Amino acid sequence: MTDILGLDSLVAQMVLGLGAALLLGNGFAWFKERRGERPAGETGQFHRGRAAFLMVVGVLMVAWGLGSLLA
Repeated sequence: MTDILGLDSLVAQMVLGLGAALLLGNGFAWFKERRGERPAGETGQFHRGRAAFLMVVGVLMVAWGLGSLLA
């Protein structure tokens, strides 16, 4: 049964979008760090473990969102 506003698919789309943002954003940051580039004015360290963890969370969220949309 679907809602008038389509909230079923909206939540799945939001999970998919947030997971994709986590995956792509942290992947891009990791790529830039491997090339030796860093943002202007930033002095902190790049935490590879944190980026890897967030990329795994992003992959799980993408899988969950896609599974919810396709089911």
